[in-house]
Amino acid sequence: MRSVGVEEELLLVDAATGEPLAVSGPVVAAADHCTGECSKGGGAKEHVFEKELQREQVEFGTKPVTKMGELQEEIVRWRAEAARHAASAGALVAALGTSPLPVRPSRSAGQRYEWIAEQFGLTAQEQLTCGCHVHVSVESDEEGVAVLDRIRPWLAVLIAMSANSPFWQGTDSGYGSYRSRVWNRLPSAGPVDVFGSADRYHDEVRTMVDTGVLHDERMIYFDARLSAIYPTVEIRVADVCLEAGTTVLLAALVRALVETAARAWRAGEPPARVDTGLLRLASWRAGRSGLDGPLLHPLTMRETAPAIAVRALHEHVRQALVDHGDQERVSAELATLLERGNGARVQRALLSERGDLAAVVLGCADTTTATPAF
Repeated sequence: MRSVGVEEELLLVDAATGEPLAVSGPVVAAADHCTGECSKGGGAKEHVFEKELQREQVEFGTKPVTKMGELQEEIVRWRAEAARHAASAGALVAALGTSPLPVRPSRSAGQRYEWIAEQFGLTAQEQLTCGCHVHVSVESDEEGVAVLDRIRPWLAVLIAMSANSPFWQGTDSGYGSYRSRVWNRLPSAGPVDVFGSADRYHDEVRTMVDTGVLHDERMIYFDARLSAIYPTVEIRVADVCLEAGTTVLLAALVRALVETAARAWRAGEPPARVDTGLLRLASWRAGRSGLDGPLLHPLTMRETAPAIAVRALHEHVRQALVDHGDQERVSAELATLLERGNGARVQRALLSERGDLAAVVLGCADTTTATPAF
């Protein structure tokens, strides 16, 4: 069975006001110190937490696992650990795609981040966004690229499901996932064409880096790519999900997408030749609507109700979910998501109930570290 791992970026916020706090340095330092101390007693030895571009955020990565129950335990564990280390700096962690409250982000130190700031100017300065990246193991680069070619039409549905960034600089953006729009200002981000082979994929990556526009291969920000570090495909379209259970749902669907695509490749089925321009429209539509407006159907690229698009994805990967033992969990989580809504809907409901964005942030911080019922 294919292994799956998740990287989540979390917002660091003031425990009293909900405003973003530039404390990633002490948070990561505290986590690293604990890891070293814990290893003496036989505890975790892995380096889990990392700084990101801005000091108001921190990232963790789970270990690769094959069972969704294990993945849920990993996510709950590391969210709780992030919260514990943030507390020592007077902060909370909140799984929010963007800060609801106004913020002037503070760049992390480092030569690479300085290069990014100089190269991309205001785009880099404003880039305080938190995403969720799902890694799924593949047997080779050829299989990986075959998967990338075949999952393209389905990725916009994942944007809609995970949408968790309706507010930007203190204002309702009108989008479910405004993070996806901010992220796509970067020149290498977004949907890409069908590659057809691993050689062509690697040639394109080298050519893009050789232009000088990008610092290195790590700045290939395709919606889905071959990992430069691990033997995985990395799906990068999602907002960080407010609830840990939604992250697990996302990971189960992504693994099933990868497996379904790999099976189609082995069976000799060609990828759908959906124009990249249409995929950009589908991505925009998903970011705009979330689950509260029309989406483009992955098979027809025509407007449809969000529940229909989500169920089409579910049906597309159903056999892989059954084979992985994930069908019952996914069916239950999808029903809950469609009824309750994604993080964007939850945030807007909190604003309506509590009247201010600070309360939204603090309420979401509580949800971030809650243990899922499943």
